[in-house]
Amino acid sequence: MLIHISSIAFLLTSLLIPISYSSNINITDVDLLEFPLNLEYLEAEFFLFGATGHGLDVVAPELAQGGPPPIGAKMALLDTFTRDVIFQFALQEVGHIRAIKSTVKGFPRPLLNISKESFAQVMNNAFEKPLYPTFDPYANSINYLLASYIIPYVGLTGYVGAIPELQESTSKKLVASLLAVESGQDAVIRTLLYERRKLKVLPYPITVEEFTNRISMLRNKLGNKGVKDEGLEVPISQGAEGKVSGNVLAGDKNSLSYSRTPEEILRIVYGRYEIVPGGFFPKGADGRIAKCLVATSIG
Repeated sequence: MLIHISSIAFLLTSLLIPISYSSNINITDVDLLEFPLNLEYLEAEFFLFGATGHGLDVVAPELAQGGPPPIGAKMALLDTFTRDVIFQFALQEVGHIRAIKSTVKGFPRPLLNISKESFAQVMNNAFEKPLYPTFDPYANSINYLLASYIIPYVGLTGYVGAIPELQESTSKKLVASLLAVESGQDAVIRTLLYERRKLKVLPYPITVEEFTNRISMLRNKLGNKGVKDEGLEVPISQGAEGKVSGNVLAGDKNSLSYSRTPEEILRIVYGRYEIVPGGFFPKGADGRIAKCLVATSIG
C-alpha cells in the first residue's frame, strides 16, 4: 500500500532523522525508500537490455513512467547459461521497482548512460589508463559479468546502510527483502567470476581477478570512506578469519557486509563528487536525497 500524504507528513514532522553523512539534510523513511530506485532502474535496464535487447518500455512501461530511454543500451553477446542468469536478474529488478513504487510514490526512470563508453570510462579509471582496445561490456559473457560486477554490490551496501536509519517496521521489512535478493545477485556474479578468476580477459593481458580488484579499489577511492569493497583475491590477512586469500564474498574482518551512505553511492555512480551528476546518471539521480545534495552545494 502506498504511504499516503498524511503518512509522509507524519514522517516529516515526527520521524525526521539527521543523517550522519550530511548534517544539512534530514531524511525520512520515504526518502530512504525512494533513493535506491535510482540503482534499481539502472540494474533493470542494464540486465533487461543485456539479456533481451529491450528494457522497461517493453517489459513494464508503467514503471518507467515516461522517463527518458537509457543511452547506449544494447543486447550483449552472452552464452546461453549467462543469458538465462541475467534475464532472471532483470525480472527480479522489475519486481524490485514495483515493490518500492507500491510503497512510496517514487519517480520516473532517470536518464541512464549504460553505453559501452560509460563502462569503458569506469574501466579506464580503475586501471588509471586507457585500455586498448576500448572495453566493451556487451562484447561477450566475461566482459558483461565484469560490467555487472560494478552495479549490484553498490546497491546492497546502500541497503545495509539504510536499515539502521529506518523507523517503520514496514520500511525495514521491504529493505531487508530487497537486500537479500541484491546480495544473492552479487554472490552469483562473484561466483561466476571467481571460477574464471585466473583467466585472461582477452585481448588484455589482465586476469579476471585483477579486473575485480581494480574495480573494487576504484569504488573505495570514489566512496572515500575507507575499505568497503574487495575484489576476488585479497591478502590472507584480510581474508575470512585471516586464513584464505580467496574472496568469493566481500566482508569485513568478521565477514559482515559493508555499508554505504547515499553520498558514497552517488560518488561511485557519478564517478566523481556526489553533487556533480555524471557517469551512469548524466543528469543526476532523482529523489529528495540526491536533489538536496545538489541544492545544498549550490546554496
